Amino acid sequence: MILVYTTHKNQAAAEKVAIYLLKKRLVACVNFFPVSASYLWRGQIKNEKETAALFKTKKENWRKVKKEIEKIHPDEAPCVIKLTAEANKLFESWIKKEIK
Repeated sequence: MILVYTTHKNQAAAEKVAIYLLKKRLVACVNFFPVSASYLWRGQIKNEKETAALFKTKKENWRKVKKEIEKIHPDEAPCVIKLTAEANKLFESWIKKEIK
């Protein structure tokens, strides 16, 4: 199982990506978190409010999920990070059952 961490300009933008991936059955579940971010962008320090999303999927879907997020994410350089995870057997079984 993997978790795919992304950031979005707001909750609506994060939900748009989530619904897209859920409908394609590439992910089984998504959690959203309000976050504050400070980062360098083109030589300037930026301080922004964002929404982080944590997508749950199987490791075999990593390339497909990353490609689809990059295709529809509006940011020039979207944050798309793969995190390897282990979960209890019932949860992992549910994940595998729900996605392609």
